[in-house]
Amino acid sequence: MDNGASSYRRFLDGDEAAFDDIMKEYFYGLVFFVDRYVRDIHTAEDIAMDTFCELIVNKHRYNFRVSLKTYLYMMGRSRAIDYIRHKKVIKTTELADALDISDGVSLEELVLTEERKIKVHKAIADLPEDMGIAIHLIYFEEMSYKDAARVMKKSRKQVDNLLYRAKKELRAVLGEDGEL
Repeated sequence: MDNGASSYRRFLDGDEAAFDDIMKEYFYGLVFFVDRYVRDIHTAEDIAMDTFCELIVNKHRYNFRVSLKTYLYMMGRSRAIDYIRHKKVIKTTELADALDISDGVSLEELVLTEERKIKVHKAIADLPEDMGIAIHLIYFEEMSYKDAARVMKKSRKQVDNLLYRAKKELRAVLGEDGEL
């Protein structure tokens, strides 16, 4: 998809289906990234949707200097920080998501896999915010160090150092094999 630039150029030329392609490609990744800041998936979805609306309303603000994904994540980060600054402190508790059990996997394997995932995600969530965000961008969103540095407004070396310290802390918590 040429980092979204070609689809965005098609959108600017009047192809409405191109924007659907952009949404399909980047929406959920942006939601999960913003959720690292706001810690509320519904708010993260709203912020991601606002980010895409901004992309539609101000079509010519994106200047193709960075990848479209990086641009969207930079806008999403900015909106998330604005939300955090203006929100009132309200505690909410969400119901756990239901699991979709397939026929090919035993229930025991499914439960063990989910428990491992929960332990890893909890360990990442317990990291300092910058370390968790760096882990998320590099490993879950598969961004380059350069793009992650732009999104986080840090240097590439700072991102490298954050990842090094985050891995060290995760090894201490999870062990060398990723087990507690």
